[in-house]
Amino acid sequence: MKQLTFIRHAKSDWGNEFLKDIDRPLNETGYATSYQSSGWYLSNKPLPDLIISSTAARALNTALIFARTFNFNMEDFMLEPKVYESNLKNLLLIINNLPNQKNSVIIFGHNPSITNVCNELTDDLFFDNVPTCGIVSLNADVENWADVTAKKLKLNFYQFPKDFKIKD
Repeated sequence: MKQLTFIRHAKSDWGNEFLKDIDRPLNETGYATSYQSSGWYLSNKPLPDLIISSTAARALNTALIFARTFNFNMEDFMLEPKVYESNLKNLLLIINNLPNQKNSVIIFGHNPSITNVCNELTDDLFFDNVPTCGIVSLNADVENWADVTAKKLKLNFYQFPKDFKIKD
């Protein structure tokens, strides 16, 4: 059994119009949400064997906050430039080439690719939009990552930042 979790980067700062998209950092809300979501994950879910992050600043910052919260072994933390501005085909290629000794992987990335890949890998639930700092986890009943294919995974859980808000 393989567990594949996708986390979309937290809210980014649009205040500097001269920054390249890849260099946009998180805003204050993004930092706060990253700490809140990573704390929830640590308290409720088993830690991953591997973390992969896009090289974009906002995704990397989100991933590093999770790693810090987890007290994660950074030898099992990878940067993957192909996650940035990726498409479904490229994300599947990354997934299919994951090391088989790693059974639980978190990928930090961007939309629309995060939403698209989640919808492509399972038909348990359709996501209109995985929000910033949204977490979607899928299970694959396979021994090898190369065997992960469309519509074959089952929804494990999802947790979105709005789920933390106190309801009136």
